[in-house]
Amino acid sequence: MKPPAKTIPSDIEIAQQAEKKPITEIAEKIGLSEDDLELYGKYKAKLSSDVWNRIKTRQDGRLVLVTAISPTPAGEGKSTVTVGLGQALNKIGKQAVVALREPSLGPSMGIKGGAAGGGYSQVLPMEDINLHFTGDFHAITSAHNAISAVIDNHIHRENELNIDPRRIVWKRVLDLNDRALRHIVVGLGGKAHGMPREDGFDITVASELMAILCLARDLEDLKERIGRVVVAYRFNGSPVTVSDLGVEGAATLLLKNAIQPNLVQTLENTPAFVHGGPFANIAHGCNSLTATRHALKLSEYTVTEAGFGVDLGAEKFIHIKSRSGNLKPDVAVIVATVRALKMHGGAPKEELTRPHLQALRQGMGNLERHLETMKNFGLAHVVAINRFPTDTEEELNFLRHWCQERGVSVALTEVWEKGGAGGEALAREVVRLAESGRSRLRPLYDPEQPVRAKIAAIAQKVYGADGVDYTPEAEKQIDEFEANGWGDLPICMAKTQYSLSDNPRLLGRPEKFRIQVRELRPSIGAGFLVALTGNMLTMPGLPKKPAALGMDVDAEGRVYGLF
Repeated sequence: MKPPAKTIPSDIEIAQQAEKKPITEIAEKIGLSEDDLELYGKYKAKLSSDVWNRIKTRQDGRLVLVTAISPTPAGEGKSTVTVGLGQALNKIGKQAVVALREPSLGPSMGIKGGAAGGGYSQVLPMEDINLHFTGDFHAITSAHNAISAVIDNHIHRENELNIDPRRIVWKRVLDLNDRALRHIVVGLGGKAHGMPREDGFDITVASELMAILCLARDLEDLKERIGRVVVAYRFNGSPVTVSDLGVEGAATLLLKNAIQPNLVQTLENTPAFVHGGPFANIAHGCNSLTATRHALKLSEYTVTEAGFGVDLGAEKFIHIKSRSGNLKPDVAVIVATVRALKMHGGAPKEELTRPHLQALRQGMGNLERHLETMKNFGLAHVVAINRFPTDTEEELNFLRHWCQERGVSVALTEVWEKGGAGGEALAREVVRLAESGRSRLRPLYDPEQPVRAKIAAIAQKVYGADGVDYTPEAEKQIDEFEANGWGDLPICMAKTQYSLSDNPRLLGRPEKFRIQVRELRPSIGAGFLVALTGNMLTMPGLPKKPAALGMDVDAEGRVYGLF
């Protein structure tokens, strides 16, 4: 007779049973006192703006970048491995902190879920982090929409800047998935209600203000960047900025608290900075530079993640965030799962729990491409096999031996089920690689190169594309941007996360494909140009059965159904 199957609690049940410590005790672990904190209740806080001035001259600790293979609906668990690795490093005697993005409310209520980790490798308080947290996203939404209101008011009040209402590129934002708001008309109802024009909403995490908040060094830098944001064009074609409207000060005022890093803890009471959350396939997909810089000064090891796979988050971490903050990762972790690799090899989602060695073998091309990219970047790296309960020993051994035969470091991780104890092998390998000094960061393009050359470098050297095609609109925009003096900015590719190509159906390692750039958008305040490929949407929609349908709260305020 078989023993009864082990019942594994849900993420929310595990989080609610955890023994959290007061955030003041967590702060003490990294040398901070209660005077260094602005408390948001008992278990979360923002760092005071005075902390940086005291620690900025300290030597940086080691920086560990966690990335992954191309994500699939099967799940990879990158955030879970990031949290688990931070816990594991502490278990083996290293002082480590975790630095993550804040989850967007839209995907949390939709289908993607949160970004607080999972199982026994989560950041807490999980309910707060996945919902309103410390109000950072609300502040960004308010600041963004304040600029929108000023634009329409300016047009209504004589339009002294000669803004062409047909060329306003600054949409409104909301941190929810709502496809009905993608294309709207504002200003209806007669003369007293403004000038009618087409408009639309993006999700808050796609706002340039989110990207700016996550790249700004301090309030002064934040204000200067906001002032450079291009919101529209005049009738003569010249750009109109937030500074031209005179509202950069008000927008910065609304963000003065949001720029301060948030401090929380993991299930094992490891300090964690959770701050900022730009989309990785629309913006650069990394947590805030301010949080990462604080973490590096306050710990021996900082474990941070970049959104989606190597081709998106890691590429942008290196070409955008690292350049902006002069960061030099010591080692990269590439998270892979048997389940996802089988899906990349053609196995349907409903059959991923069954052994399928042939699909796994066929899906290895996706991991191989990402390993080649990491090698080209010059970063020492290790493959973290994130184990799922349905993985067979034969499948795990195949993946492990595949890596070993190619001289690739590999470690099995079980941090979802076992917390830090399940990541000690990975932690030891991370320490070995980090202390070896092997990493020599090599960006794949120079910002001074022409725009088309930079896009081609990413498409060919990271995605494996044969080349790049441009729509007539994109060709015209590149010429305009270079004429405006924006040509020396890094490129932020907006591309599907599911494929190395711009077609989400081409899984694995597609070959003989070309990338099509259909549109470019200037993010001058953030400091990059966005190149949109495929059918990228900046306002997601909800699925047929949103996760929100299973969420509830009882009379005592206890949360249910949140993952």
